[in-house]
Amino acid sequence: MSQFKKYQGVIPAFYACYDGKGAIDPQRVEALTRYLIDKGVTGLYVGGSSGECIYQSVAERKLVLEHVMKAAGGHVTVIAHVACNNTADSQELAAHAQSLGVDAIAAIPPIYFKLPEASIAKYWNDISAAAPDTDFIIYNIPQLAGVALTLPLLREMKKNPRVVGVKNSSMPVYDISLFRNEGAIVFNGPDEQFVSGLLAGAIGGIGGTYASMPELFLNARQRVLTGDVEGACQVQDAICRIIEGLCSGKCNMYAMIKEVLRQQGGPDIGDVRAPLAGLTEADKAVAARCAADIEAAKQRFC
Repeated sequence: MSQFKKYQGVIPAFYACYDGKGAIDPQRVEALTRYLIDKGVTGLYVGGSSGECIYQSVAERKLVLEHVMKAAGGHVTVIAHVACNNTADSQELAAHAQSLGVDAIAAIPPIYFKLPEASIAKYWNDISAAAPDTDFIIYNIPQLAGVALTLPLLREMKKNPRVVGVKNSSMPVYDISLFRNEGAIVFNGPDEQFVSGLLAGAIGGIGGTYASMPELFLNARQRVLTGDVEGACQVQDAICRIIEGLCSGKCNMYAMIKEVLRQQGGPDIGDVRAPLAGLTEADKAVAARCAADIEAAKQRFC
């Protein structure tokens, strides 16, 4: 598994970065990239749910990735989520990602229409074929995609030598063991079970709240690595309470996180894109409490 060392660790899911008019802001993309690298994360997952990919055009998604890669400068692993709800656009994003030198591409299954597994496999393999020199990671998020990765589908995909692993965002931790037993590396997806996922054999984690509190996730992982499972579980408990706060506002969770980043002195990356619910004045007080809780947990554990 040494060839997969670059995928170990804490990999924040990158947020959409908009200007005051709601357009992609390249300078803010680069600022967030540098901010996270300075925090010590091991990689970035670009263009996924946290990046509001389904609300962005192909051109916008290319623009984001270009400026992440520019700012990253090869200092961290970059995984580009390239799935669109049609094969041609997904292939265009995959080829573009490979041309920029990303470490891997990833894709959810097609959404809306319920497709048979043979069609899903063809969709993924067609995307992979557009980036033949790049690792491919299956993104399993059944609660949003409407279809779950099964062992027969994973076995079919493993016939493709570029398929190396699974970003597993299903809630059962047992899925991590199942997919590992098929020879796939697995990334833990649900942030609320980061420690459990690592203990179940996940190589690392990719998560939507990591960027708001990277220090806590890095600390929890280090405790797991050193055998301090009880301490890691205490950090996880604090993380879960913070996530509850991030989800308690009137706005979308990512709008809340962006406000938390601002209140922490991090980069201003704008709001979320409609139809996601944007930040309200009342949400700013919630964000202040979340930022305070994050700081208190950092003081306690880090």
